[in-house]
Amino acid sequence: METGDSRTRIDEFDPGNLKIAHIVPWNASDDDLLFWKQIGLRWVRLEYGREDPNVDALRKVQERFAGYGLQIYSARHDIYRSLRIQLGQEGRDEDIEIFQVFVRSLGELGISVGLYDFHPANTYTTDRVERQGYIAREFKLDDFRNKIEKQQFDREYPAEEMWEHYTYFVKAVLPVAEEAGVRLGLHPDDPPLAMMNGVAKLFIDYDGYRRAEEIAGGSESWGLKFCVGTWIEGGEGMGKDVFEMIADFGGRGKILDVDFRNVSGPMPHFVETFLGDGYVDMYQVMKALRQVEYSSGIVPDHIPELEGDDKVRRAGAAYCIAYMQALLRRANEEVG
Repeated sequence: METGDSRTRIDEFDPGNLKIAHIVPWNASDDDLLFWKQIGLRWVRLEYGREDPNVDALRKVQERFAGYGLQIYSARHDIYRSLRIQLGQEGRDEDIEIFQVFVRSLGELGISVGLYDFHPANTYTTDRVERQGYIAREFKLDDFRNKIEKQQFDREYPAEEMWEHYTYFVKAVLPVAEEAGVRLGLHPDDPPLAMMNGVAKLFIDYDGYRRAEEIAGGSESWGLKFCVGTWIEGGEGMGKDVFEMIADFGGRGKILDVDFRNVSGPMPHFVETFLGDGYVDMYQVMKALRQVEYSSGIVPDHIPELEGDDKVRRAGAAYCIAYMQALLRRANEEVG
């Protein structure tokens, strides 16, 4: 800890403080890993795609990242996005078994959080636009409904059926997570619309998360991958605002990972912005997380594109991470 003039300031890297992190793919180049180290990053949310989830394969990734001072605190394996799982199709048990192997591997390696979402047939954006000179993703509800939306499967999937498929999946994986000492964070539906492309969305508001929590039956391994950007996209339609969600779920230790993102305004039209360029005061969000003693990771998400950026978005990511570091330093000073 560092001592200020009149109070004790918690350093970013002190135990118990929240972790400023970044989303890094398992096959990131050595140059990329060195770059993240150079800007002071220490924590990583691992994107593992659909690679072999056995513990030896994951250990090699963990050890390679550790060579650059990067520690994996959470991870995602995309097998949960299998349509056989999310639409209840034949063969889902085989795909669930792959996710279970992944969760067990995380537990063996001391990676405490696994991540998933449950929104097949999703449309995240309707266009890419210029905002203040940078390129960002845009969503216009009218454009989606009138120009883009189409039924992607042979029939519609109503909400109660989707709840059945979600329940089947989570009941199969939560006991494995509990045994492995891993917690599973559920991402909300982005954007928060009740129906997209013929498939009902479940996690579009506070009530959806509360129902999911009830299905989990009090399991300590169930929680939220709380996407601030998604929540502020929904505005008043979410049932509780972002600060109320942090106080509720965060106050009970149910927020396991955070996507730290801002947008230009709530539905029906928004542009994804840099952190200081949206309609929500992200310092207040950071402060709220510190007030509930949130201690897992926060990552910049859907990073806009700056001149010269490639798909890794090094410049944009470095800008966001530095911004977040400054917000956290101030929150630590104020909250203590």
